[in-house]
Amino acid sequence: MRYLASFLIVLFFTQSITSQTYEVGLMLGGSNYVGDVGSTQYISPNAFAFGAIGKWNRSKRHAFRASFLFANLNADDAWGDERRTSRGLSFKNSVKEVSVGMEFNFWDWYLYDGKPQFTPYLYTGFTTLNYGAQAIDANNEIDSYADKWSFAIPMVLGIKKTVGRKFVLGAEIGARYTFTDNLDGSDPDPRVGTGFGNLNNNDWYFFTGITFSYTWGRTPCYCTF
Repeated sequence: MRYLASFLIVLFFTQSITSQTYEVGLMLGGSNYVGDVGSTQYISPNAFAFGAIGKWNRSKRHAFRASFLFANLNADDAWGDERRTSRGLSFKNSVKEVSVGMEFNFWDWYLYDGKPQFTPYLYTGFTTLNYGAQAIDANNEIDSYADKWSFAIPMVLGIKKTVGRKFVLGAEIGARYTFTDNLDGSDPDPRVGTGFGNLNNNDWYFFTGITFSYTWGRTPCYCTF
């Protein structure tokens, strides 16, 4: 037991010395969906989205990142092309996602020399999401029938800058390519409805907004990965 306690103490201090900065904060902005209903514009936020974000800045150029996001989705064929307008479908849904992955900084991100920091960044990783499965009924209306889980690949481009010595303000645009084609009810379980649209393409949703986080940590030592 004594040796185990000694090992845990050494591990704790080793991680504290080699780590850079931790960040925790909020995400706030707009969301939109792209699929078989409504507009096909990729970046066109029309609903509210919010969440929380955390990062471990492991080096000047990369950070491990985790986030939770709640995004409302809503679409109407009236916002689409002439063919969709004449069809007249619409729907509302919501997505709750948890995402983990890695953020890559274009320029060095170092919060210990007292100078303002700024860099563009990319983020990708793995996302799991919960959504309301939907189906089109005999009256050409879309109804929810269950909550389901799926996966998505996040592709995010952003910029961030320091605000004073303890805060970071960022702005990002992020696409999520999902592994489902039923955020809109276009490809439901055959037992509850029939499909429509392009059943070979899965749905997308987007987050456009800002992040604001608090930072803390010890001055890093980059002697190990």
